[in-house]
Amino acid sequence: MTLITRREEALEYTQLFRHCNASMAIFCTASHWNTEAILLAGQRFAEKHRLSQVPLAVAMTYTYPFMPQAKRMTYSGDARAGFLSNMAHLKALCDGPNTPYANVVVLPHLDHADPRRDTWALTEGVPYLATVMFDAQKYSFEDNLTWTRDYVQTYGKRVLVEGIIEELSVGGQKQAVQRDDYVAKAVQYVHETGVDLLVADLGTEQQSDRVGGAHYLKDRARALTASLGGEAKLVLHGTSCLSADQMQNLASDGIVRVNMWTRIARESGQYAARQLIARRDAIERGDFEATESRQYLHDSMERAAEIMIDVMETIGYPNLRV
Repeated sequence: MTLITRREEALEYTQLFRHCNASMAIFCTASHWNTEAILLAGQRFAEKHRLSQVPLAVAMTYTYPFMPQAKRMTYSGDARAGFLSNMAHLKALCDGPNTPYANVVVLPHLDHADPRRDTWALTEGVPYLATVMFDAQKYSFEDNLTWTRDYVQTYGKRVLVEGIIEELSVGGQKQAVQRDDYVAKAVQYVHETGVDLLVADLGTEQQSDRVGGAHYLKDRARALTASLGGEAKLVLHGTSCLSADQMQNLASDGIVRVNMWTRIARESGQYAARQLIARRDAIERGDFEATESRQYLHDSMERAAEIMIDVMETIGYPNLRV
């Protein structure tokens, strides 16, 4: 249907999810096939539930060391080129009534943007975006407060800003510190910086290969939400490590946005590989359709879309019919 690149509209859709007791999906991408798979999932969900529009966030990191998705978008490895090509791809596919995915509303999101390393994306990239995760988690708390507050004051009238107070667990490489004063510290951070949303440490692990292997900190999520005035402001990362049961009712805990990529990319790739192996005889005969990369990518897209639809069902998207 359209691309959202204005703060006011991004806020309206965020409020819609709060009102409907649902969480907005933030589906990440590092390839053009993954981007279209997100739109395919949204369109199929709209058709299944007879919705005129399905809002979701299409997210991309820039040079995030653990997963620089904009750099992975093109063979060139150029982050700026990857960012811009993905935005052009989105516009061609969903921005307008005659596009293939006309029932999908996309809120482009810049994920894990470092204030020193990702300056271009945080500044020149803003006109393409609805939301930004300003990620100063690896710096001192004082620098994080100052830099995040300054960014909100400069760009917060144009985009919704997510903030984060300390480093999250990533694929077993970094374990988040479970501080007793986490809630108080997070509340101070939100109040002093003015961020719209908080990426909270809720016990999950980013880039995990263990679905259901984390202990989701429900009580912490609810305590944070209550301490922040009761409005859902939390963003959950590391969702790939949660089972469907663990993902039920996240919105009731104050989680308004749910970020996922690793499980989707891994499982869709595994499925496409199995399909590729099944075509081995045809490939060896030189059959063009069996051999061309298009079939592998389409198999990946189909499986990725299936996973994303399941996630949307779990995090409350059917409530948008209300």
